Amino acid sequence: MKNIYLPILLPTILSLLACTENKTIETPLPYPMFWTWLDYRPGMNFDSICTIMNETGIDGVMLNAPTPNHYREAIPIARKHGIEVYAWLWTMNLEHNRDSIVKAHPEWLSVNRNGESLAHHTAYVNYYKFMCPALPEVREFIKNSVKTYCEIEGLNGIAIDYHRLVDVVLPTTLWPKYGITQDKEYPQWDYGYHPAMITKFQKLHGYDPRKQEDPSTDTTWLQFRCDQITEVANEIAEVVHAHGKKMAASPFPTPAMSRQMVRQDWNKWNLDIVFPMIYHNFYTKDISFISDCTIENTKTKNPNTTLYCGMMATDSPEMFEQMDAALNNGAEGISIFTIQQLKNPTTRATFKAYADSLRTQRAKSPVKPASKTTKINTNPFQKPGIMKQINQQISQYTNTPDTSKIKLSNYKLTNQYGATKRYKVTEQISQQTFDVTFYFYGGILSGWNVKPHKTN
Repeated sequence: MKNIYLPILLPTILSLLACTENKTIETPLPYPMFWTWLDYRPGMNFDSICTIMNETGIDGVMLNAPTPNHYREAIPIARKHGIEVYAWLWTMNLEHNRDSIVKAHPEWLSVNRNGESLAHHTAYVNYYKFMCPALPEVREFIKNSVKTYCEIEGLNGIAIDYHRLVDVVLPTTLWPKYGITQDKEYPQWDYGYHPAMITKFQKLHGYDPRKQEDPSTDTTWLQFRCDQITEVANEIAEVVHAHGKKMAASPFPTPAMSRQMVRQDWNKWNLDIVFPMIYHNFYTKDISFISDCTIENTKTKNPNTTLYCGMMATDSPEMFEQMDAALNNGAEGISIFTIQQLKNPTTRATFKAYADSLRTQRAKSPVKPASKTTKINTNPFQKPGIMKQINQQISQYTNTPDTSKIKLSNYKLTNQYGATKRYKVTEQISQQTFDVTFYFYGGILSGWNVKPHKTN
């Protein structure tokens, strides 16, 4: 592991495996420190999964169950294992009874800049059925649904997800899957143009954003849509807090990134806990992305909100480097997607020792170590992990298995617009020239690609 200054050194963890007792160490945090997202399905052996959570050191679960009654089945089992349960609920995007709701209320569905409604149109995947946050009836529908879950006895909190608009920009590694490049905002992916949204905006600001040459450059229109999502989030929070529950959310990696990519201004939400989904493999595939996002989040989050870090679970040592990158830069805890990905008993045992070591350290000293870095490095050429991947990509194009044998010219900036910077570089032995593009959504180095340069 790299750059570790918490007392969670791997040798210490390995030595703990032989002597860690199966007991809970009290933490000064008011919430569990290690979490997982999990789908609950009728007939599953949830008791067995809770046992695995205990063996792994997980003490909180964001559970997605089909009905309130399924939570009533699951909560007593989780409590027996000392695990807190939050209802993991989709809000702006329909999940349960999706088809029947769309059929009954097609007018609720979101509309893109081309005037296409999700009631009759697909954005990326069929299950994207986002509703318009400007509609009072949509807000009431969501709040009434949340209220139903808040009334479940023993439920500790509500964790909202898909509380946003459709992705105007997908994480860069997903672009090839859909055969797209989203180097800027394109109309077919730009949602929030429902007639009710337009009318509400016109009454407030006096003009129709659709009449502009490029609505994507209108910061007032962008902020208005973010504010609609924020208003619904805070109305949900009022319901949740009125029932004595905690309010959590799983948004995109940083407030600035999510604002630009999905119209999600989550630092303005009245959250008790936030679990930003900092899935680095969706973006740069480099752990520096986790550090950068967490540094940014500690600065920009709601001061009343406890910051955690959401990450992908993997059966590899890299997962512990990921957790170090978050916890060493301001995160109070971790949530993994998902416990079911940790199939190796050794990984689970190491995770348990890691979790117990951190709890012990925090119990002795509730004050977190300050991050050694407070400024985000946006220079990709100073990020060895990213440049190594780029060199590997160039090696594949030039049929040079040994990356040490490629010789590159200096990178030359050839184009810059929006969140995009494009450079040209030549591999001097093969004389092949490449375009290397970096994306900086929300001011974070959030993606890159390499393509052979095409001459006109």
